[in-house]
Amino acid sequence: LEFETRLASASLDRVALRDPVSRYNPVTVAAANAITPGFDWTAFFIALDVEPPAYFSLAPPTYFAEFAAMLQDVALEHWKTWLAFKTLDTAAPHLAPAFEQQSFLFHRQTLAGQQQPQARWKRQLGTLNGSLGEALGQLYVEAAFPPEARAEMTVLVDNLRLALRARLENLSWMSESTRTQALQKWSTFTAKIGHPDTWRDWGGLQIVRDNHFANVAAAAAYNTRYQLDRIGQPVDPGEWSMWPQTVNAYYRATANEIVFPAAILQPPFFDPTADDALNYGGIGAVIGHEMLHGYDDQGSKFDANGNLQNWWTRADRAGFEARAAGLVAQFDRYQPLPGRFVNGRLSLGENIADLGGLTVAFDALQLAQTRDQARPDPQQQHIGDPMIDGLSQSRRFFINWATIWRTAYTDEQLALQLRVGPHAPGMIRAMAAPANMRAFAEAFDCRPDDPMVRQGADRVVIW
Repeated sequence: LEFETRLASASLDRVALRDPVSRYNPVTVAAANAITPGFDWTAFFIALDVEPPAYFSLAPPTYFAEFAAMLQDVALEHWKTWLAFKTLDTAAPHLAPAFEQQSFLFHRQTLAGQQQPQARWKRQLGTLNGSLGEALGQLYVEAAFPPEARAEMTVLVDNLRLALRARLENLSWMSESTRTQALQKWSTFTAKIGHPDTWRDWGGLQIVRDNHFANVAAAAAYNTRYQLDRIGQPVDPGEWSMWPQTVNAYYRATANEIVFPAAILQPPFFDPTADDALNYGGIGAVIGHEMLHGYDDQGSKFDANGNLQNWWTRADRAGFEARAAGLVAQFDRYQPLPGRFVNGRLSLGENIADLGGLTVAFDALQLAQTRDQARPDPQQQHIGDPMIDGLSQSRRFFINWATIWRTAYTDEQLALQLRVGPHAPGMIRAMAAPANMRAFAEAFDCRPDDPMVRQGADRVVIW
């Protein structure tokens, strides 16, 4: 504990790590060696069978300086103990029951409050997912993702793109020079839907029937070598960082791309047979969320080509930061557990994406209602609001937004989420963004003093 606390004290906290500038420190091998006397980076790369690069990122330098100091003043026996522990802790879930049980007791029960291990088949499916995720994803796509689902998603993405462009064009707080750059970034968005177009080849990976841990270790070594061999190679624009069977989505700033695996394109997020309100309140808001990551407090530091480069005027950036600060203040006041609050700064990027994404998705729903491709005007009166099952389309939109954030937490897991998670808990996400939207108050006939109605200076509008 003393050993790891020392390393942790030299590390950046999770708020600082959100800043891409903090995570990027290009150095030469000689400069790296100067930061870590006693540790030779040339020897390190050669040991990995990697050609020593002209530059690589060593971040944060304070951590590696402390690491170098510990090489000098921590006893060799302590290093051996720590390395043995890290090796065993990583291997424990894949060893005999006594090891597996101890791993569960600490990582899942103590930290997360889980009372019983998952069924064996679920644990092994998780292991397979982590080791051969894309291969498993190919089977998942064949079973659960028909081509027409991809076509339907393409329509949704296109409508969200149009709605986002309209909002960018109509922002009152942004100057024309910054707006031009924002629209340029919008124009270079790419979307990946469902699964990779080309599947990875797993040739050369040896799997045996009678040694589970050997298989896990072989897959880990195989995947590490696969990544190391890509150093210095051209960027693969078809690469995915998430498997098709993952219920999630992501935005990658360095490629300016939004990615939606097949598994999130299922109810309640997406249902080809459902009405527009459910799909736009579900996957539509997720699409908008990922698009708006390109304009959150960190994604907005990358330009249309995915480079870490400022494209803002100083005044516009200051205005953006002021609006974002209002959102930080809102979330800092949410208290999911007694005495434990959401960290508004840590969760800011996700909260900006939720608010902007849900707003853009609601605009896109109005576009879908018109059934034409004219660009929507967010200031226009909405056209119609058909009733289904006694609920207006607007209400169904917001109800499905709340539905997708249904989450069961133990108190321990919720406390851990509040401390280290970049997302606010689900029950907060369900209500926080709608509370800032006039469309929500109108949909549910809210009074100005209702708890979920923010007004005046307390209402945050960014995108």
